[in-house]
Amino acid sequence: MRKTEKDTARRVRYPIGAKLVVIISILTLVSLGAITALVSWMVTQDIRVTAEENNFAVNKRSAAEAESIFYNARSNALVLLNTIYGAGSSETLARNAVAYFFDEHRSTAAVLAFGLQGAVLTNERFFRENGLDPTAIDTFTAAQRETIERASAGEVLIRNAGPDFGIPLLCLFFPRTGAGQRGAGAVLFSSESLAETFGTGANASYMVNDRADILSSPNAELAAAGVNMGNRNFVRAMRESSSASQQTLYTDEDGVRLFGAFTKLPVGNAAVITNIEYDKVFEGIAATTRRNIYLTLAVLFGAAIFIWLFSKTISRPMRTLTAAAEHIESGQFEVDIEPRSHDEIGALTESFKKMSTALGIFGRFTNREIAVRAMRGEIKPGGLPRHGTIFFSDIRGFTEKSENFTKEYGDGASERIVHWLNDYLTRMVDCVEKTGGVVDKFIGDAVMAHWGTAYSAGSPEKDALNCVKAALLMRAALVDMNRNRKPGDIGNPPIRIGCGINTGVVTAGQIGSEKRMEYTVIGDPVNLASRTEALNKPLGTDILITENTFDLIGKYLITEEMPPVTVKGKAKPVRLFAVVNIRTKAGEPQKHPATLGEVRKLLGIEPPDISSADTGSEEKKYKIGG
Repeated sequence: MRKTEKDTARRVRYPIGAKLVVIISILTLVSLGAITALVSWMVTQDIRVTAEENNFAVNKRSAAEAESIFYNARSNALVLLNTIYGAGSSETLARNAVAYFFDEHRSTAAVLAFGLQGAVLTNERFFRENGLDPTAIDTFTAAQRETIERASAGEVLIRNAGPDFGIPLLCLFFPRTGAGQRGAGAVLFSSESLAETFGTGANASYMVNDRADILSSPNAELAAAGVNMGNRNFVRAMRESSSASQQTLYTDEDGVRLFGAFTKLPVGNAAVITNIEYDKVFEGIAATTRRNIYLTLAVLFGAAIFIWLFSKTISRPMRTLTAAAEHIESGQFEVDIEPRSHDEIGALTESFKKMSTALGIFGRFTNREIAVRAMRGEIKPGGLPRHGTIFFSDIRGFTEKSENFTKEYGDGASERIVHWLNDYLTRMVDCVEKTGGVVDKFIGDAVMAHWGTAYSAGSPEKDALNCVKAALLMRAALVDMNRNRKPGDIGNPPIRIGCGINTGVVTAGQIGSEKRMEYTVIGDPVNLASRTEALNKPLGTDILITENTFDLIGKYLITEEMPPVTVKGKAKPVRLFAVVNIRTKAGEPQKHPATLGEVRKLLGIEPPDISSADTGSEEKKYKIGG
């Protein structure tokens, strides 16, 4: 009875203990999960509001700082230019004004005037300390003719001079008027203070001009290169928006979710953009949620253990009753069970015992075999299409070897043949199973197997390659087996096989009668694989694959094409390929054998005369073309 109880435990699909654990687990998960989810959602909403407000505040602050820097730079540059032009012919006063200006504004590299009393005032100390050539100003301004013309027409514009000078520099172009004439001025200054203002923390800000070129950014490389951000969705939306400032949640081109805010500056058509990653905002709540999940799992684990132990007091007696019921179902009506508790289960066990005794008496007056057969069920046949690779192998000259066993050992030949054959089949089956194949059946000395039917390696190509690998493993195994065997040894003769491989769509499933079934495959690809195997002997090969298999995995193999063969039932000749080896990767030495000649030498196969080969010596199913 105890063995039957163990068998019953294995057959029970949903034990009571498992059900109780599942029910309590679901209740625990739902309750704690709902609380965790609700709290997380509420906290998330609060954090989101705070994050958006903080990001917007940072953006506004950065924009105000940038606007102040631009206004001050413009005002100071105008004051210097007006002072110089007001000094008239007093060069001393002009020089002193320039020296004083650059001493007070050391981050300013130059002040420029175009048209209307043009001038180039440079901060020699700035250029010297940064290793810059003042003549680079001429190159820069020459490339900014359009900007200078627009500034002379009344626009205030900002350009990134970093790419021209190799350090973070901005140039603010502004209009100048005097004596009824229009001109332009410009101030060239370092943008490092802006980059420091924008910061490198969780909220990262950067500024773009009217062309969407980056003017300043915590990322020095972007600022120095003057990268254009016009292709960025957020920047494009900002430029198209009529709002002076706005905040939104968006996903950038890299798939990162961001809270983004922008403020357009009244100076130079520039804008300051501030971002903070969505995930960084909610890192804290995510960590808290994870801790709550861990706590839930700990509670769940403790509850599961307690419920599981409690369920044993129910499941064990029930298992005994189930085993007793299966005894009765199998025709053994009298069972030996005793109640072990005084609850409902104990009462049920006592009643069951009385029922089994009554059935035992009843069984003496009935046909037990008929009763048992009435309770049995049968498996229904069925099949499914599968894109598989079919394999057949056969021992060359097996009939002759069997006759030699009989002549040599007489009545003891059967045992020796079976031992010799089982040793061979054991190794062949191992090769099939190592590569994920299914041994379908043994047909005497022949082996039928298939890949990609009952289960697959992922694709027909992988399944076909695994099949060929299995055949190559069989070749290596036979070389090892035959190493100590002599050709004339009747009791342990060497084995030489032929393997046929074909790929195609077959029908796979439980096939047979209602009384006996087996998992197998049927279809035209199976027949072709069988006939391909028989061609190894006349073609002097050990592994042949059809064109169907070659088209899938030929690029991975070293093969030699055989003459086309017309197979019975096929209108067109079938292309066949002799498998030599797996092709190694580029740059790696090719493993031997590397040619069909080397294969034949390794296996002791005499090269045949293909033109006179009789492929129909055993069965007229094909003919070899020229």
